[in-house]
Amino acid sequence: MKYGENIFGRREVPRVPERPQSPSAANAPSATPAIVPTGPRAAANAPAASDPSAKAEEHSGSKLIVGPNIKLKGVEIDDCDTLVVEGRVEATMNSRAIQIAEHGAFSGKVDIDVAEIRGTFTGEMTARKRLVIHGTGRVSGKIRYGKVLVQEGGELTGEIGVLGDGPQDLRSA
Repeated sequence: MKYGENIFGRREVPRVPERPQSPSAANAPSATPAIVPTGPRAAANAPAASDPSAKAEEHSGSKLIVGPNIKLKGVEIDDCDTLVVEGRVEATMNSRAIQIAEHGAFSGKVDIDVAEIRGTFTGEMTARKRLVIHGTGRVSGKIRYGKVLVQEGGELTGEIGVLGDGPQDLRSA
């Protein structure tokens, strides 16, 4: 270890104590005036937080996260925009989206718009818009979907059907 380095290999910089200011200097106005941008360029450089669409994306709805090592059993989940499953869930769900993490597992019945599966789903699923099964995902049971994407390594087994507008419409089946 070189002189001036700590155990993490970072160089330690000695701190210089601040000099006390005279009372008259502390009360005096700053010699450099503050520059406040104005005009159209100022609006373009303003923080995105003032943009209403940025706020809408930031607060896109309610989210329930079931963390790792947590088991949620025997419940009905309603009015939840997104359910994120990192642990185990046995439930009935009617919502917008479900995301099952790689080590997460869901067992039960879901009626949702979008399902993104990296872990395990067992039961009855209706994904009205889209079902995405990643390479580590395992989906089995009675599965209905608008569109499906199964990545290499992903598994989809059971009674599988496509939702549609014609005589093949399986929503009532």
